[in-house]
Amino acid sequence: MRLTELLNKDEVTISCELFPPKQGAQLENYKNIVKDMAALKPAYMSVTYGATGGTSDYTVKLAEEVRNNNIPALAHLTCASSTREKVASVIEELKAANIENILALRGDIPANADFPLPDQYKHASELIADIKAQGDFCIGGACYPEGHPEAATIFEDLDHLKEKVDAGCEFLTTQMFFDNNILYNFMYKALKKGIDVPIVAGIMPVTNASQIKRITSLSGNMVPPRFLAIVDRFGDNPTAMRQAGIAYATEQIIDLIANGVNHVHIYTMNKPDVAGEILDNLSNIYVR
Repeated sequence: MRLTELLNKDEVTISCELFPPKQGAQLENYKNIVKDMAALKPAYMSVTYGATGGTSDYTVKLAEEVRNNNIPALAHLTCASSTREKVASVIEELKAANIENILALRGDIPANADFPLPDQYKHASELIADIKAQGDFCIGGACYPEGHPEAATIFEDLDHLKEKVDAGCEFLTTQMFFDNNILYNFMYKALKKGIDVPIVAGIMPVTNASQIKRITSLSGNMVPPRFLAIVDRFGDNPTAMRQAGIAYATEQIIDLIANGVNHVHIYTMNKPDVAGEILDNLSNIYVR
């Protein structure tokens, strides 16, 4: 199923993200994670692509496993660590596996790497245009409600986002955020810019204190005082922090849906139990 068939409807969808194993020997265990996540009946499941290429060999295999569990699959495809030849090869693998949906990303530039090399894409918009030329895929992209870290302003970032949409991007998934007002402001600016494709809100349940430190150091996300208070109060109590993090993510999702943001993507960190508790909290809001 092409994801636009879901995302263009006026219905609530909640999806989940998985990351593939670093080693092939772990693949069978990861297939069990797919099975457990599929049992939750998310609208679709996405499978990430290793930022440095280390896990990309198993993205297609895990996406195929998602499809085999009767859940629409969204395979990530990242160009920062791949040559054009490698990207073309992965596209052919996706065709062979009957994966119709691709999330096209530039990705993190590998440390100490010259980028882009002559045989690499420089921007996600270039990758999107080439995927569109190579096959009949439903193509998504990423967006940053707080602005891309490399963009001078949010308006410069929106210019680049419009380029992605013009190149063939049919929907967008946001980077995680912890204050819904940031997303609402971003969506207004995006629409004013002429970006009118469906936007899926990315929510990260923070279930331990070390996660928030890692998130803010890597992406620079703004963390609202009321969430910092939760981390300060419960961060030293793993059980309480897990419960509070799940409650906070649930509250974010309820507020989003109440304000007309129907599509939510949960960054599950391969934890079906966390996703399951959130979905149980939404049992009368998101009917699976």
